[in-house]
Amino acid sequence: MSRVRGLNSVDIERAVLELSGEGLRSILQMMIAGSEDHGGIERYIDAVKLKSQMFQQALGDDAIDNLDLEAFKGLCTFMSTVRRRIGDWLNEDSFADLHEGIKVLLTTDDDVDARISVFCARFPNDKKHRWVRDLATEMLHNADPERIPLMNRWVWDAQANTGVIREIWHGENVDHIKIPVGDGFGTYLMLREELSQFLSNEGFFRDVLQYVDVLCAQVYAQYICEQGGSYLRTDFSAPEDPMQHTRRLLGLDGVSAGSGKTRLKSIDGEAFVLDESKTIN
Repeated sequence: MSRVRGLNSVDIERAVLELSGEGLRSILQMMIAGSEDHGGIERYIDAVKLKSQMFQQALGDDAIDNLDLEAFKGLCTFMSTVRRRIGDWLNEDSFADLHEGIKVLLTTDDDVDARISVFCARFPNDKKHRWVRDLATEMLHNADPERIPLMNRWVWDAQANTGVIREIWHGENVDHIKIPVGDGFGTYLMLREELSQFLSNEGFFRDVLQYVDVLCAQVYAQYICEQGGSYLRTDFSAPEDPMQHTRRLLGLDGVSAGSGKTRLKSIDGEAFVLDESKTIN
């Protein structure tokens, strides 16, 4: 199993977060109720675990050197903010350079923020390639979920002042203020610690890290339902059930059961098809 290097808790600058316990409690209740029609919240927790296992098998210390394009396509299927935009890199020539970047990202001794920056620097620095940061954070998190929290842009984007943190921030006129929190590794780590403590206080003591991921997705899914703009609507259409956006944010909707057809698009717009043994149903 891959163990992400370069983590020294003494050196991590942790943000001070002012989160709304009442807001979190309401969203937690919606998450529990909304999952009942899909086998209960435990099924979502198991799916998140399975997703991480797939990444660990593909990106572990003994496997990463041999990661091939087909296996990487399988991983992309479960990264919702990546799969619609990565088509240009899903060919053997482009993947060779990308594969080298992935190895550096996961195996160097630099701190997490530095490694993400180095990885992103391999791509053009423009809006079209903002998904690259999500690719880096998804791989880091899923390869070592115990030590690396979920760090996607929808969790927190300091530049855009959007994400889970804003939706659960405690204060007046939150929509009209710039939240004074950066988006370095310490912020996401502190968010996970705060949410873990909240869940423990609510009686959740097992699989807390997975519950944090699902809770984060539920927070932002609620925002999409209420205020989703043009960027969000590109990826997330009107929901058919309360948990649809939650599944999409977590990448758990990546494969259609029975067909193996994925939401991952090639350059010509055709959907890739996976072996059914790789699906999360």
